Amino acid sequence: MPIDFRNTNSLWASILVETLQRLGLTTAIICPGSRSTPLTVAFAQHPQIEAIPVLDERSASFFALGIARQSGKPVVLVCTSGTAGANFYPAVIEARESRVPLLVLTADRPPELQDCHSGQSIDQIKLYGNYPNWQSTLAVPQADISMLRYLRQTVVHAWERASFGSTPLTHFPTPGPVHLNLPFRDPLPPIPDTTTNPLKSQLQPEEFFAHCQEQAVTDNLQPTTYNLQPAIAKVIQQWQESQKGIIIAGPAQPQNPKDYCNAIASLSKTLRWPVLAEGLSPVRNYCDLNRDLISTYDLILRNPALAQQLKPTMVIHIGELPISKELRAWLDKCQPRRWVIDPSHHNLDPLHGKTTHLRMSVEQLGIWVKELKVNQLKVDKLKVDRLTVDSSQPLKVDGSNLQPDNLQADNLQADNLQAATKTNLQSATQLYLQKWCEAEGKVRAKVDQTMTSMSQLFEGKVAWLLSQCLPPETPLFIANSMPVRDVEFFWKPGNTRIRPWFNRGANGIDGTLSTALGIAHRNQSSVMLSGDLAFLHDTNGFLIKNKFFGHLTIILINNNGGGIFEMLPIAKFDPPFEEFFATPQDVNFSQLCLTYGVEHQLIQSWQQFKEALNPLPSQGIRVLELPTDRRKDASWRQDFFYSN
Repeated sequence: MPIDFRNTNSLWASILVETLQRLGLTTAIICPGSRSTPLTVAFAQHPQIEAIPVLDERSASFFALGIARQSGKPVVLVCTSGTAGANFYPAVIEARESRVPLLVLTADRPPELQDCHSGQSIDQIKLYGNYPNWQSTLAVPQADISMLRYLRQTVVHAWERASFGSTPLTHFPTPGPVHLNLPFRDPLPPIPDTTTNPLKSQLQPEEFFAHCQEQAVTDNLQPTTYNLQPAIAKVIQQWQESQKGIIIAGPAQPQNPKDYCNAIASLSKTLRWPVLAEGLSPVRNYCDLNRDLISTYDLILRNPALAQQLKPTMVIHIGELPISKELRAWLDKCQPRRWVIDPSHHNLDPLHGKTTHLRMSVEQLGIWVKELKVNQLKVDKLKVDRLTVDSSQPLKVDGSNLQPDNLQADNLQADNLQAATKTNLQSATQLYLQKWCEAEGKVRAKVDQTMTSMSQLFEGKVAWLLSQCLPPETPLFIANSMPVRDVEFFWKPGNTRIRPWFNRGANGIDGTLSTALGIAHRNQSSVMLSGDLAFLHDTNGFLIKNKFFGHLTIILINNNGGGIFEMLPIAKFDPPFEEFFATPQDVNFSQLCLTYGVEHQLIQSWQQFKEALNPLPSQGIRVLELPTDRRKDASWRQDFFYSN
């Protein structure tokens, strides 16, 4: 894009926008306003950036969050001065807690118009507290080459901090929000003047922007230092020596889900440990890679005898813990040695157990397992009573034996390696794994049989059917409260490669519809699963409809209130329960959809529901409303969960 020399503000804004585009920016969400005029004009006129106007700032911020979440790249948010930026706050918090890259640009009045009631001005410095990865208020625009270099480098730094973490030179990046506050003096429109003329000969764009280059988005970062090798070797040895170990795959939204699932599968096969996979993890949708997958752990652990038999001594959990309170209470009671595998700087242990954080991704761990040649470590490190080796012959290792699938003791090859009998360690590990798999088989069969025979519209069956009926690789945004829990309880493992998306950073219901639209924008046909209250909380998201490209099917479970509160002790206290906790809204969703020009269908049978899911439309937004009975569903859950 040619640099806009019409005036100082237009030059300043066009340098900022061109820098971002060269770094990789493709999308900017623009909220209307006057003080942000230079930024709006620059973004709107750039041919390689999709600039999308959105009226409501809260909706805009969650729409941006959804796009950034599914792309893995920062999305820009722009607003005017005053309270406009305050409406971004919930999305900034979610971006921080769930590690989504956002670049928030708030326009501001210049210093001389602060604290003097000049109108539409508030204190915007550190507007979002400590939630941004980094934040700064820029200088007032100046037509000076050194100041333009300052602007360019500040934008480069902001991009890196949004994309790569909150610590300079970090090995393990933590994406998140960055806030730049930008004061502008009048004139705000690109009214031509002569102040920028001397710069036209000084500023050569190709030389000025030569070092601003896009970097690829990846989950699989090669370890940048090898001095960790001895420490990692000791950790892996501890895992191998444990007779009762489990891997917990928590909620995850990796950019490359197959690589992520493969890494967990390889670790499971190497250690012979079961994988307890949360419904919000892609692992449940790649079950052909994970043969020892446990999906019904919440129900299994409600059986006191099984919970006691299955007590682990060692636990690896990948990322955050699953939602299940049963699982968390069990881990808290057992107090096993735990290892958290996650590249961020966050503390991911709300149980405060005997936990060590390994600041790497599970993909990185897979690289370490290969590079450390675990088969050689077994011979060198494990006690002699676990393997008998003919010391007169050297161990021969070929390339195939470095694969995680072949890192079992019985795959170690040597010219004169004696036939090793099954060790006590291996037998105990195999027996523990077998107990988990047998419990999974029985409980999974009961869940599937119960769901198959159920004819009434029970909200939990929605998640069970979605796991089997959606087209392969469908992006599915799952709202908070009961939908995420139903996915954990009832989602059936399969090989659909469905991609779950969610806002579990702060676990709120804000921005549910807008985030789902961001996930679906310019993506394959997508689905959103939501209750009525989360949906109603963000119906302003429908205002994005005319700028939305793609398709979103909204599965609206209408139980006329907050179903999750029916599961809490407060439900026994009415009043005030129904009015102040369940909060029924009595909305006619057909009329609501008609107001926004959105298709609406009332679902009255499971057959009708399944037929509406596959194939999905290619364009537009539609709502499939399933009316359910909140109290009956809560009663059914209580009976089912505690009868096993």
